[in-house]
Amino acid sequence: MSLKVQKLAKRYDDHWVLRDVSFVAQTGEITGIFGSTAAGKTTLIQILAGTEKCNGGKIFHNEADVSEISCENRGFLLPKLKNSSFWKSLFKPNDRPEISEGEGQILALEDAMNKANGVLLLDDTFCFMDKPSRDKHFGELRRITREKNLTVIFAGNDFEEIFALCNKVGVLANGAIQQFGVPREVYEKPANLEVAKITGRNNIIRARRISSSKIETPEFLTLDGEHRIFADKTEKSALGAINQNICLAIRPEHISISFGASFPEDNLLKATITEINFQGATTLIKLDANSLILHALVLRLVGLNIGDECVVGLPPDRILIFKD
Repeated sequence: MSLKVQKLAKRYDDHWVLRDVSFVAQTGEITGIFGSTAAGKTTLIQILAGTEKCNGGKIFHNEADVSEISCENRGFLLPKLKNSSFWKSLFKPNDRPEISEGEGQILALEDAMNKANGVLLLDDTFCFMDKPSRDKHFGELRRITREKNLTVIFAGNDFEEIFALCNKVGVLANGAIQQFGVPREVYEKPANLEVAKITGRNNIIRARRISSSKIETPEFLTLDGEHRIFADKTEKSALGAINQNICLAIRPEHISISFGASFPEDNLLKATITEINFQGATTLIKLDANSLILHALVLRLVGLNIGDECVVGLPPDRILIFKD
């Protein structure tokens, strides 16, 4: 019992929006489709609903090919907001809305959850809701999905929203699903540089490998600042050619900041604090390590001031290597 998408493709004139989109969404689960603006998420949802035709590929529901079935007979529920009869019913004769867009989204979602029976398709459904409303309806949607054994596809461009709501997530970029898996796996082990860049903050460091591929802990020289950085043991196939430029990546929350003793194996770099951005529960610190710009995320802002010199640590086991 699932929804299987196989090599879907879509073009508008000479522009390919989708080229090779494949994934499987299971019943009883919410599957997220995450991508940046104009990645093709809405087009994909419309193709699944049957309101838009594709230029190739197949859609299977419970092993039955529904690719050529009309949207009415396909039976996939896609609640519409603007420009729909539901939305227009919320407007007064003078075309001024009786309720806000956020309230309209809530009503449309609640109506969809009541009617859903099989496949429910959601496109950026929570974008106008405040956080308490969003969190409440996350819980309701998860409960309804389990109780009705629905297959839910939710497309959005807020990775935190997608990761918080969905059981599985597919990252859509360059017309294809670049990575598919559980949110934690996608966040901590992005499949490529594109996924690493769009799934939240990441320090992307241009570097070149200077150690032999036979060395267990590969060593790199950063192009900015010329820092020598070690990464954890890595498969040879992921390293690329020696002296060839590659990218290293490390999440801001994995960078440590200290003013005294630290672990020398953590790639210690001297840096200056150049910016402090308070964000409520966390604070984002911008650092300059001899022209290598890094961002670190800390829970508590204690003893940190702009202009302070400090030592930052980049643990080798948190550094990812991307040849592309």
